[in-house]
Amino acid sequence: MQNVVLSVHLILALLLIGVVLLQRSEGGGLLGGGGVMSNRGATSALQKVTWLLAVAFLATSITLTILAARDSKGVSVLDSTAGAPADTAPALPTLDLAPPPASTDTAPASGDAPMAPPPAE
Repeated sequence: MQNVVLSVHLILALLLIGVVLLQRSEGGGLLGGGGVMSNRGATSALQKVTWLLAVAFLATSITLTILAARDSKGVSVLDSTAGAPADTAPALPTLDLAPPPASTDTAPASGDAPMAPPPAE
């Protein structure tokens, strides 16, 4: 049911956009410039179609809201996250930034040769 109403809603939205773009730019929109609230009496066919599509679009919007509220089962997003434990992520390893302990053995290892000073010129 909800998919059918959503499909009709999307089609109405596209039709409404198309009809509004087809209208002349008189500056006043639906309520002015020869619209429903004017004294000129007759409205154009495009304005009548615009009103019809706008009312149908509003009706499908309200219908979709009612259907979504009925399917929600009264569960709030805030209530569903409040019961979750706060510490669910694994702990990150800590970095030890202390300098390594000083070695008391100053003799080079067996494979290492001491560095010679640079030649003096």
